[in-house]
Amino acid sequence: MGIKGFVEGGIASVIAGCSTHPLDLVKVRMQLQGETHAPKTPPQTVRPDFAAVHTAARRGSIPLPSPPPAVPAGPITVGIRIIQQEGVAAMFSGISATMLRQSLYSTTRMGLYDILKQKWTDPTTRNMPLPRKITAGLIAGAVGAAVGNPADVAMVRMQADGRLPAAQRRNYKSVVDAIVRMVKQEGVTSLWRGSSLTINRAMLVTASQLASYDQIKETIVDNGIMRDGLGTHVTASFAAGFVAAVASNPVDVIKTRVMNMKVEAGAEPPYSGALDCALKTVRSEGPMALYKGFVPTISRQGPFTVVLFVTLEQVRKLLKDF
Repeated sequence: MGIKGFVEGGIASVIAGCSTHPLDLVKVRMQLQGETHAPKTPPQTVRPDFAAVHTAARRGSIPLPSPPPAVPAGPITVGIRIIQQEGVAAMFSGISATMLRQSLYSTTRMGLYDILKQKWTDPTTRNMPLPRKITAGLIAGAVGAAVGNPADVAMVRMQADGRLPAAQRRNYKSVVDAIVRMVKQEGVTSLWRGSSLTINRAMLVTASQLASYDQIKETIVDNGIMRDGLGTHVTASFAAGFVAAVASNPVDVIKTRVMNMKVEAGAEPPYSGALDCALKTVRSEGPMALYKGFVPTISRQGPFTVVLFVTLEQVRKLLKDF
């Protein structure tokens, strides 16, 4: 197997990543809603009729009612807003970073998992016990995340850029431009910002996604529910996508916020680390904030996992004789 497993996994991952990129972008925008240091919208102009009242309120003679808390927008609203304000092309912001991320992160994790699977599979039953599958997923996910973190940081920033006021946008031209500017402006270590979160998330996703896919697929085939074909692959992959989304969403929210935060020279960063970000998020927005963007996460994770594994099975057939 060796190199072949990496090639198969890489091809399937890039295709899956590009085809579900708009859903991933909506997920990132939703996860950033409600941040305490989020960019403020420009102040609205006051109608002349109420100018005197507004002036008096600012001086303190008339109390001005506090504005109601903003209600987080849903995935459809977020998607429509992106298209209206930034154009249809904005739905593919950061796709170059997605391609690089899948080429590094997913190729590594898929190939490494395949190698471990070959080594740890029982030669008699031709199956690998579930605990070994989970262990293989944890190892493969950790290594893949460490390799792909620079592209992951660039992807999050490019996807989130459109929500900032024009003067505050980073305006990266491509993933290469993003990485070069990060190194120049923030140092090499900025490329691995949030890497502990990326690794933790990748371990959860890979262990839950790959292990559950293999386990569900084997259960369906061994019990004669369906034969080993497209129907089995779609069923097992969608179930695996749901498991991965539930397991990884809280870590994904924190990862997105840590990677996207702006650190000004001489200023204290919004978050001192992953734990600080988690605590501030829960305190200011409640525990369910850790599942922000879950609908687009499962909406993206389901199709992504289906495309990933269906493509992988087809690529394996094409490369079977190589």
